Amino acid sequence: MEYRQLGASGLKVPVLSFGTGTFGGGGEFFKAWGNTQVDEASRMVHLCLDAGLTLFDTANVYSQGLSEEILGKAVIGLRDKILLSTKATFKMGEGPNDYGSSRFNLIRSCEDSLRRLNTDYIDIYHMHGFDGNTPVDETLSALDDLVKSGKVRYIACSNFSGWHLMKSLSVSERYGWAKYIAHQAHYSLLSREFEWELMPLGLDQKIGTIVWSPLSAGRLGGKYRRNQAIPSDGRIAQGGGEGPAIPDDLFYGIIDVLDEIAAETEKSVAQVALNWVLQRPTVSNVVIGARNEEQLKQNLGAVGWNLTLQQIKKLDHASEKAPIYPYWHQRNFLPLNPIPDFYNKF
Repeated sequence: MEYRQLGASGLKVPVLSFGTGTFGGGGEFFKAWGNTQVDEASRMVHLCLDAGLTLFDTANVYSQGLSEEILGKAVIGLRDKILLSTKATFKMGEGPNDYGSSRFNLIRSCEDSLRRLNTDYIDIYHMHGFDGNTPVDETLSALDDLVKSGKVRYIACSNFSGWHLMKSLSVSERYGWAKYIAHQAHYSLLSREFEWELMPLGLDQKIGTIVWSPLSAGRLGGKYRRNQAIPSDGRIAQGGGEGPAIPDDLFYGIIDVLDEIAAETEKSVAQVALNWVLQRPTVSNVVIGARNEEQLKQNLGAVGWNLTLQQIKKLDHASEKAPIYPYWHQRNFLPLNPIPDFYNKF
């Protein structure tokens, strides 16, 4: 397993982490993701450790705490061998202070996550989304206190826009508080908008990217084919998909190229799609999920080899989207904005 530096921090993380949104199966939405319970979760954790995958990612909102509880039981006796990542911000109750990134909610949410995970500290604590109602300095001051108390080692964010992240970094720098070292972001061959602003920001500010949904809720897992019915046992068919609809011509054009490269490399479609993400700028880690042990073993096979530059070029061409303004305008002036040229250099 390859390890990479996470942003500008001194923390090294494996290039793959195991996402435990499939643990618990609570509620209709997360039930569609999976329903892994403690015994199978424990076996999966050990499969990961055998492969060198030591970072496990969860969130308090996953099955309303069940995912954290199951992960906490699955890693008993292993705390010194693993890294734990969890998140806060989204709704955990019906009260007016049961969501958001206020000092009130973050301190309580962190204490609750520590209890469910059966640990004294969280290695990477993410803001799951940006709270536009809470002052940024209140959020970052509370997070800095959690870091100084030893309950959190590093802080990160998720699903921020460019200005959300840049403002947060500026406030942290102004007061000498802990900074976000990573951004957990949605990114895949089917969703390359991350490249328009957030990736250049990450390069400029040395923010590591942790990629979520690199297989686009299973669309790139190898079960979808042109002129075939959508798999009834998949996450999307069961109501667990996320994001806007994807045009068929774009989707199946990418699938066709993935099939071609999978045959060339003797790898699975999912492994090819994951390997492509692993070779992108700023990417420190890719979160893989699995409903069962066989899926996990397949996804672990995405490392230890690399696509050729020609294969990357084919996938880039098949998955390219016309950027919205101002990004299409900026690409007309590459000497002033050279970062997008990365995608045309192969």
